[in-house]
Amino acid sequence: MPEIIRQDITPRASKVVIHNGIVYLSGQVAEDPEADIQDQTRSTLARVEAALAQAGSSPEHLLSATIFLRDIDNHFALMNEVWNAWVPEGHAPARACVEAHMARSALLVEICVTAAVADG
Repeated sequence: MPEIIRQDITPRASKVVIHNGIVYLSGQVAEDPEADIQDQTRSTLARVEAALAQAGSSPEHLLSATIFLRDIDNHFALMNEVWNAWVPEGHAPARACVEAHMARSALLVEICVTAAVADG
């Protein structure tokens, strides 16, 4: 059975889980929850990218993404401007985007991704 690697473990969750060549990230949120939707999205994606790098992956290896928005009516287009600029051309993952009640009211976006471990 392939090893399961867990990184940045807390009693509630692991930030990163790697199994069988797949990287699973826990939901990532912005460092500054007081920022606007675009800055929160940029910050969140920077954290996603850092966690992927820690796990030996990158945005080019994304398989899927789930994006949670506090206010999909007002934030979907603005978030997508940042997302579209971040995703490497030709490497868009399967994606879902839903409106969700966030764990803290200041949070506007949370992003979960899975990715393949980079070759070599």
